[in-house]
Amino acid sequence: MALVPEVAKHYGKLKNYIDGQWVEPGTGQYFETTNPATDEVIAEAPIASRGDVEAAISSAHEAFNKWRNVPFRDRAKMVFTLREKVVEKTEWLSRILVQDHGCTIDEARGTNARIVENIEAAGSSMYSYYRGEHVEQLATGIDCYQIREPVGVFLIITPGNIPTHAWSSFVPYALACGCTVIVKPSRQDPLAADSVMKVTDEIGLPPGVVNLVHMGPERELNKVILSDPRVKGVGLIGSTRVAKELFELCGHYGKRSSLNGNGKNYIVVMPDAPVDNAVNYLLRGCFGMSGQRCLGSDNVAVIGDDRRYTEVRDAFVAASKAMKMGYGLDETVELGPLTTLQGKEKVELFIESGIKAGAKLTLDGRLTKAKGYEKGYFIAPTIFENVTPDMDPLGKEEAFGPLANLMRPKDLDEVIGWMNSTNYGHSACIVTESGKAARKFIRECEVGNVGVNAGIPQPYSFFGLGSKKDSFLGMSKSRMDSIKLFLDEKTVTLRWV
Repeated sequence: MALVPEVAKHYGKLKNYIDGQWVEPGTGQYFETTNPATDEVIAEAPIASRGDVEAAISSAHEAFNKWRNVPFRDRAKMVFTLREKVVEKTEWLSRILVQDHGCTIDEARGTNARIVENIEAAGSSMYSYYRGEHVEQLATGIDCYQIREPVGVFLIITPGNIPTHAWSSFVPYALACGCTVIVKPSRQDPLAADSVMKVTDEIGLPPGVVNLVHMGPERELNKVILSDPRVKGVGLIGSTRVAKELFELCGHYGKRSSLNGNGKNYIVVMPDAPVDNAVNYLLRGCFGMSGQRCLGSDNVAVIGDDRRYTEVRDAFVAASKAMKMGYGLDETVELGPLTTLQGKEKVELFIESGIKAGAKLTLDGRLTKAKGYEKGYFIAPTIFENVTPDMDPLGKEEAFGPLANLMRPKDLDEVIGWMNSTNYGHSACIVTESGKAARKFIRECEVGNVGVNAGIPQPYSFFGLGSKKDSFLGMSKSRMDSIKLFLDEKTVTLRWV
């Protein structure tokens, strides 16, 4: 099938967006970003200087004092205008995301649908939580009410695996609440961040309300931003390592935070689960977005006797082999490349570690090539058997690639124990027709997101994205829950009698 047309072969030198203007970096330096399906350079992204960062802080701070005073109805209108603009530009955004990230076009379109949902939830939140509370005649002649006020400037750091979805998990909510932001995108797919900023620029926000600053590999500028008293906090979707670094900075400087890190997620297939349904959930959960979803899973626990295990394994392996791998702009492709060469190499190291640890490599995705895209960062579905939860890193850390580890717990209690013994608490799914088993799973798993008969436990945007233990640090989760990050409370007690 013919490819959906690329928006462009090369996008030139990107710029930072500061104070409502597209500006070149103070360093004069750039880094290349490639199309992961072809390994061809598609853009050069700027590396900001300290002066660029300080200019963004000043711009966001000055804009906050104006943006917070924009009438409530007018601010809401701007948020919903952003929604309409994203809908209008969905296909353009989707094709650029495929080029920069490597996902399939269907996955990219789904991502933009999630962005729209986040913007809708952010706009809707203005008519509920934002309005505050009031108690009349609390005591004789005394009324009391609580109002919620925007906090100020926030740093928003987005990851390489879901660059635009993560953006929408914070930025629209900050805007709805009357806050301003400095967005620091991942270096893995800067073009995706640039495209969303271009769409946002079209709605006519006051200069400085949203700023985009591409930075180098060093994280020193995070400290520059968070040490500035004009910046009030940070929202991150990324790694636990970076989350802990930022959490320490936030504690030192007294900043608010929502810091979302890694997981090691499980899908449990119960003996009563229909095999076809289970396999569909496994394909989505283990190999969707080439295994790079934070809500995806590596560990697959199959409960049952040898015959049942063999039935599930054989069906899963056959379906995995049948997945079409290639450039995501081909609408028939089901599996794209990893986003970066480094990501591909990391998955290859996981595979080697599993072999050395004694796991059985049943399906080796390194052996399959994407025809016509031999230079791309591809790994086909990879399946291990005989994996145990103590295998490090295979059973303990997320590979962030199309890898599935088949495990055989003796019962549901054992696999719940495996999950709860890790430092992570992001997500877990169970496939079953038993309400009793599902209820036990929901109640006893120490994770923030549970799926029943699902491969990806993706909550709708008006729910916060739950996470526990080392998968989350801070005062509020992302999405709708981030309103708690961006608004502070003030109580007023009145006596007129």
